[in-house]
Amino acid sequence: MAKVFKDIWLIPKLVLVTLVSFSCVHLTYCQEKIITVEAETIEYKRIDTISLNLHIYKPLNFSNDSTYNCIVFFHGGGWNNGHPNAFKRQSMYLASRGIIAISAEYRIKNKHNTTPFESVEDAKSAMRYIRKHARKLSINPNMIAAGGGSAGGHLAAACGNIIGLENPNEDLSISSVPNALALLNPVIDNGPDGYGYQRIKERYLEISPIHNITNGAPPTIILIGTKDKLIPVSTVETYKDNMETMGSRCDLVLYKNQEHAFFNKGEYFIDTTYQIDRFLKSLGYLKGPNTIKK
Repeated sequence: MAKVFKDIWLIPKLVLVTLVSFSCVHLTYCQEKIITVEAETIEYKRIDTISLNLHIYKPLNFSNDSTYNCIVFFHGGGWNNGHPNAFKRQSMYLASRGIIAISAEYRIKNKHNTTPFESVEDAKSAMRYIRKHARKLSINPNMIAAGGGSAGGHLAAACGNIIGLENPNEDLSISSVPNALALLNPVIDNGPDGYGYQRIKERYLEISPIHNITNGAPPTIILIGTKDKLIPVSTVETYKDNMETMGSRCDLVLYKNQEHAFFNKGEYFIDTTYQIDRFLKSLGYLKGPNTIKK
């Protein structure tokens, strides 16, 4: 079903047979057992009266005496809106696979009258808070991945590639850089021909991930539809080439005829989550067989 060309995967359009909470397609796509994990909420940052929280999904057999790998998700919404529940299903699934999954809040324009720069600062604050409190959270500080969709993918990629835009009041000796990235139709180019330039303009070099890839960039997977009107496939192909030129891994999974924000819909939720599982397992974040795709 998938063809790979130099680590570029092309997923053809799937035929939907039946759709429930987790889709099943020809008995190929379905989670063996749908597990509900309730999130714990903790505040990681306060700006005046604004409280920003982490929504933490722990494995069912969680023990304070154990240490777990982690992934942190950032929701999309053009830095304007959105909600951390956008990655609730991915977080519950990955928690069921034995890692701690976190969905992070950050400041957005419609609620806080902020710009993408404050959003990036908050994403970095979230990563730093988790690493600083890793022992208390039972997290391995050297195995913290980040992911997100659209503008949330931008935040994750910015944490992985951008130097600066940190909160100067934090302990900057603690890194905010993720150890791996899982990006779903991410905003990765904020330049004159990229997304969001009108809000960023001449400051784009400060915040545009594709313009800031350097040696040691975190291993990355990008999942995107071939008909995404906001993020051209050519842009992510250039990102992949730049990553590999710097010696970093960048897997690219293309979904035929899919548009922006396809990944939470029906069978595409199943396959994108499966691909992220596969990627994380290859890096040692997960063990054992996946439970989302037979």
